[in-house]
Amino acid sequence: MDLTYLLDTSTLIWAVSGPTLNSAAAREALDSGDVLLVSAASAWEIATKHRIGRLPRVDALVAHWEQELERFNLEQLEISHRHALRGGSIDVDHRDPFDRIIAAQAELEDLTLIAKDRAFDLFPVRRLW
Repeated sequence: MDLTYLLDTSTLIWAVSGPTLNSAAAREALDSGDVLLVSAASAWEIATKHRIGRLPRVDALVAHWEQELERFNLEQLEISHRHALRGGSIDVDHRDPFDRIIAAQAELEDLTLIAKDRAFDLFPVRRLW
C-alpha cells in the first residue's frame, strides 16, 4: 500500500544533511518510494531561522530549495486558506505557527507526519518516528 508522508522541518533538514539523525522508522519511510511532501511552512521556517542565525548550515537548502527537494525526491505542499484557518483554529496549547500549519496540512490532507517532536501528538494527526 502506497502512503503519502509529510516531513516536519527537522526531518527535512536531517534528510538532506544528516540522514542518520532521523530514526530508523523515519529513514525507512523516506527510502520507501512512497510520496514525500514538504510544506511551504518548512521553507518559511528554514529561511527565517537561517536569517537570524539559528540554522547556519542550511545555505544550500535556502539558496537552491527546489533543486534540493528534487534531488531527494521530495514534493512541495503549498499552504491553502483551509490549512491556515485550521492551523489557527486547532484548540491545543502550542504556539509555534510553523508546527500548527504543518499539523493542519497533515490532518486535512490525511498525511502521516514524519516528526521527532512529540508536541505534534497534541494535534489530531498520525506521527511516525
